[in-house]
Amino acid sequence: MSSDKRRWRTHLLVAAVMALCLSFTVAACGGDDDDSGGGGGGGGGSQTSDKGGTIKVAILSDCEGAFGAFYEPDIAGAQVPLINRGAKPKDPKKPSAGVTGAKIAGKKIEIVGYGCSDGTADKAIEETRRLMEQEGADILIGPLSGDESIAVANYAKEHPDQTFINGAAGAQDASLKVQAPNYFRFNTDGAQFSSGLGDYAYNELGWRTAAVIGDDYAFPYTSLAGFIAEFCSVGGKVTKRVWPPLGEKDYSSYISQIPEDVDGLYVGVGGSGLISFIKQYEQQRGKIDTKKIMGNVFWPDPLVLKEVGDRLVGGVTAGPTSADLNSPAAKAYVGEIKAAYPEIAPLASSVFVYHYYIAMEGLALGLEKVNGDISGGQKKLQDALAGVEFDAAYGHIKLDENRSAISDNYVQRIVPDVNGDGTPDAKTIRVIPDTDQQFGGLFSTDAPAPDRENPKCEKGSPPKWVGNAEPVG
Repeated sequence: MSSDKRRWRTHLLVAAVMALCLSFTVAACGGDDDDSGGGGGGGGGSQTSDKGGTIKVAILSDCEGAFGAFYEPDIAGAQVPLINRGAKPKDPKKPSAGVTGAKIAGKKIEIVGYGCSDGTADKAIEETRRLMEQEGADILIGPLSGDESIAVANYAKEHPDQTFINGAAGAQDASLKVQAPNYFRFNTDGAQFSSGLGDYAYNELGWRTAAVIGDDYAFPYTSLAGFIAEFCSVGGKVTKRVWPPLGEKDYSSYISQIPEDVDGLYVGVGGSGLISFIKQYEQQRGKIDTKKIMGNVFWPDPLVLKEVGDRLVGGVTAGPTSADLNSPAAKAYVGEIKAAYPEIAPLASSVFVYHYYIAMEGLALGLEKVNGDISGGQKKLQDALAGVEFDAAYGHIKLDENRSAISDNYVQRIVPDVNGDGTPDAKTIRVIPDTDQQFGGLFSTDAPAPDRENPKCEKGSPPKWVGNAEPVG
């Protein structure tokens, strides 16, 4: 493994496991980030028009909390589409140092600030207000996490003359329920991240009953909802749902709640908690049988696999990226990350880096469609964004009627180390094409939002991709 790769993995691992974060203050997050200055305050929102020649953008991620370790990689992902269009990073080792010379459709792009949230709705809204109302941003890229996105989507609804592009958050409600016409999500949601796993558990592993466990907040509700809806639609039964708090360190009482007579367990614990959960689960229940346990999008994370060793080898997981995909688009994307921010390149297939990348790419394509015109309350831009679709590294992306992505998902198996770095890897075994947020009608605007008790486990018409997954050799 290269020294750069080791350095980033070590940095991120320490941050995740010890629940530390990068030490950014609010003032630092809103600092000077482009060649014209640009952290400057102002009053109640942006006054920019298309005639001003400058479009003000802010980027909101988490620099604290369970996902704070991905703050700089998120920013890197968001800025690479600008670098692809001629911008230059001020410091390739520190993405939050900003970029110079950013332009889209001939209009100068000024990054007026970087938001520093912590995974909570309150902090996300505090930072959103600072960026939009004090720093004068026209457009926000972010946030990262589920509860944050629901809060920001509701804020967007109250500010129709500004535009909001989801960062990496996967909470279903942010688009399916809130339905702010100026809030756009170019990444799939947490339920879509789990698509293909209910089918696999029932038809390949032979599960008929299952329990689920996940962190007690909006993203895992959505993530586990995808498994529950799909598994139950084909005839499976989910008999127990367990919800430890995000960031829990002692999972013993929660593991005790998991019934031992089910065919399988679906795990939606994330962040630093997943490492603790896996180790404690083995201590309480014995050696893990990976035919009887599977996990959501966090399982293939190299930081997790490095810490849990071979415990998860053989286990199946799924997510919207595929590190072993060798398509020209995937290779080009990884090459772009490496050229702009070499130390971030090992994390290119992270959902965080990739989703912030496609968020900015989607925005750029929308701005190019309207020649950078954000006049008239940004209505032209917002209409254009709703129709943006493009081929990205991990599949074609288009938006549904609620401005949320329809795209591919990847079912993967954890395998022994194939890269020579001593860490198990993830091998793609199936592609789930064109997953949609509504799961063929299993989710809707009228149905209860995913939570501790919903969706109900009901047999019915499964999503269109059940039985139509594309095998990968």
